[in-house]
Amino acid sequence: MARPFTLTQLRYFAVVAELESMTAAAERLLVTQSTLSTAIAQLEVSLSTQLFVRPRTRGLRLSPLGRQLAQDIKVLLEHADSLYESARGLATSLVGELKVGVFSPLAPFRLPTILQTFEVQHPGIEVSVLEADLASLQTALLEGQCDVALTYNLGLGRGFTHQVLELVPPHVLVHAGHPAASRPERSIALRDLDGEASVVLDLPYSREYYEQLYAIAGVVPKVRHRFAGYETVRSFVAKGHGYALLNQRIHSDLTYSGGRVVVVGSPDRSPVFV
Repeated sequence: MARPFTLTQLRYFAVVAELESMTAAAERLLVTQSTLSTAIAQLEVSLSTQLFVRPRTRGLRLSPLGRQLAQDIKVLLEHADSLYESARGLATSLVGELKVGVFSPLAPFRLPTILQTFEVQHPGIEVSVLEADLASLQTALLEGQCDVALTYNLGLGRGFTHQVLELVPPHVLVHAGHPAASRPERSIALRDLDGEASVVLDLPYSREYYEQLYAIAGVVPKVRHRFAGYETVRSFVAKGHGYALLNQRIHSDLTYSGGRVVVVGSPDRSPVFV
């Protein structure tokens, strides 16, 4: 059966063994010499051995067993220090894995900056990302494929807890040569575009959202193209294939097709993404 001794006793012993002086060790450890002597004596009793010999000509000298113990406990004390630091870290910072879902059109606009800030504040968390449409993200949340999602509140049913981070109003996008692009105020209503071809971002819940915008304006859209890619919609608008309703505004007006697009305002009485 293992005999009891404490980590403190081992730490005290290590310092005394290094300095070979009770007085010097007590000063370094900031304890009284009697406290230190008692701890060493209790350790010797627990181990049933003599750790130091006390010659008359000098203060202390390690016994053969004491010298072996001093070597053996170095690794133990290092591991104890590491365990202490790790425990402190667990108490003051978050660690582990966080699975984040993100709505595909939102991902390139918001996620890089959010993740950059998050990693600085919580370096102990490993983040993995699932990029998907709104319907797939809701399924992923319910099935535990992601822990949290950056998305719009469209179609959220029961069982979801959400927090509004930002209100994102919709806007109309036209090509640079469109008459509305040259208006000084760059404002427009959907009814002003009635009869013109449109390019639609066709994703679950998103399509219903845009249909709602048209219904509010009393306009039946003349859909020319439907795409699942945000940049594809912008590129087709830039080449004059139609106008589009979108929410996220890109800093650059250039598109992958080489053309330019122009934001000409938000439709009246339009619901916003949150």
